[in-house]
Amino acid sequence: MTKADLVDKIAKEVSISKAAANRAVDSFVDGITDALQKGDKVSFVGFGTFTVIQRKAKAGRNPRTGAPLIIKAKKVVKFKPGAKLSAAVR
Repeated sequence: MTKADLVDKIAKEVSISKAAANRAVDSFVDGITDALQKGDKVSFVGFGTFTVIQRKAKAGRNPRTGAPLIIKAKKVVKFKPGAKLSAAVR
């Protein structure tokens, strides 16, 4: 599903214009992004939880040359699906 597909579905389900649905989706994504940038956890009961975790630096290898290198530490977004989402996918 693409963003356009989601906007179409929301517009039909809620009987609003596609432009309004697009603004709602953009606002939703921006809200989640802002919260994660602040380090907050974003939870939707039944759907899942988004968190930011810190990955440590680690040793790796260049696949082309085999030379060892250090992979830098970084922050990544982690998603843990909720019970209802997990059950629906099974």
